[in-house]
This record gives sequence, structure tokens and C-alpha cells, in this order.
Amino acid sequence: MSGRPSGTPLGIVLTTVGRDVSRAFDDALSAAGGSLPTWLVLLALKRHPRANQRELAEQVGIQGATLTHHLNAMEAEGLVTRRRDPANRRVHIIELTASGEDAFQRLREAAVTFDRRLRAGLDEAEINGLRQVLAKLQGNVRGPGTSGVVPSACSPGAAAPPPPPEADDAGPGT
Repeated sequence: MSGRPSGTPLGIVLTTVGRDVSRAFDDALSAAGGSLPTWLVLLALKRHPRANQRELAEQVGIQGATLTHHLNAMEAEGLVTRRRDPANRRVHIIELTASGEDAFQRLREAAVTFDRRLRAGLDEAEINGLRQVLAKLQGNVRGPGTSGVVPSACSPGAAAPPPPPEADDAGPGT
């Protein structure tokens, strides 16, 4: 490809679409009584019950201090509990409470409904093609020798393990 690109540069299109999708997903989660950080933590805990804070931060893709801020709020809301690991008192184990389970189910329904909205008018071939194109674009920005992997809802910027059955299709583009 030489010369000027035709049409709006892809970076601007992706940024605009990404911002619109992100805002709409935030609105859907908010209407269900949650937020994206809360959803990501709940989803990670469903995939890996009894995770410690370091593991949880890695799964969610955020820094430990940021996670602590979110966990403080979630603990105050009664969604999670933190306790010291008896084998290593420096480590905190995070677990869902019954209220956390309820919140997970509410936010899961919001996420699944939102995903259906995103997929409206697209067939499986188009969705798979979109995933392939996004993976290529991601690989292009990561640089030579890296492969593009479109992240799951749980792990921005990194591939996540397959979700348990109750967490399938639980985020935008999953």
C-alpha cells in the first residue's frame, strides 16, 4: 500500500468504535447495578475461585493498587471477602459472597444481552472474520514476532483461559 490511505484512517475508526462500544457496555453494566471493573473482578473470581490479589490483578489486567481500590469498594458492598492465606499471611485470598454471586448473575445477564446487541445482523462467518482482522491489527501494533490475540472480557491485553459454562459469552465481542 503506498500513498495516502483511502477513507478515514483505521486507527481513528477503531478508536471511535471502541469508545462507543465501551461506553454502551459501561451503560449496560451500570443499569444492572455494576461497573466494568466490578464485572471483570467478578468474572475472574468465577473462573478462578479463591484467587489471591496478585493472581486476580494479573487476570483482570490491572495494577495491584488499582485492584485494591476496587476490592475495597466491592468488600464494602458485600460482594467479596478478603482473608489472609494461612500458608502465607502476606497473601490475601479473595472470595465471592452470596451477594457477589447475585451481582455476577445480574451483570452476566447484562453482558450477554449486550453481546447479543453487538452481534445483531452479523452471522458467524462475519464474527469470525472480525476476530481475525482484529487479531491481525493487534499483532501489527504489538510489533514483529508477536501474534495478535483479541482479549477476552476478563483479561484486557492478554488471552484468558476458557470461561466456565456459566460465564460463556459474558462480555462485548466474546
